[in-house]
Amino acid sequence: MENSWERPRIKIQKTKSEWIWDIVGYSFFSGSIIFLITIWGRLPEKVPGHYNAAGVVDRWGSKWELLILLGIGVFILLLMQTLEKFPEVHNYPQRLNKSNVEQFYLNSRKLINQLKNVCLVIFALIQYESISIALGWGNDFGKLFLPITIIGTGIPIVLGIMRQRKIK
Repeated sequence: MENSWERPRIKIQKTKSEWIWDIVGYSFFSGSIIFLITIWGRLPEKVPGHYNAAGVVDRWGSKWELLILLGIGVFILLLMQTLEKFPEVHNYPQRLNKSNVEQFYLNSRKLINQLKNVCLVIFALIQYESISIALGWGNDFGKLFLPITIIGTGIPIVLGIMRQRKIK
């Protein structure tokens, strides 16, 4: 099985963990959309538009930029949902064969699922943070945001690679 065109398409049921990750990710992201709609009229014209690595606002922009943030989140959701649906196009080691293809597909799909949902949570938190700062509620995440993002995306990747290495 040298390339994705020769790989079989296998229907593998979604696991319980994938459903849980989806519930968490979609809940946070949907909640951020509802929150933005609810609070929109109270937002000032200028909201945080960018943060530096220390979590400090280094650019302010129009409140309409929050819609760009939502748009990027939706784009990532759709892209990763598509990748999740077609694990046969993912990159695999040469040891992929008929006896282990299902394990590889499932592991890869779980990794994409986790990353998709972590990204949705991160985008929801960025939006909440921007709204909180704009309304003067405070800066809840600040310096912790970059480490949380790196750890939140890094752990699923490292665990996915470790699980993949165990596949014979």
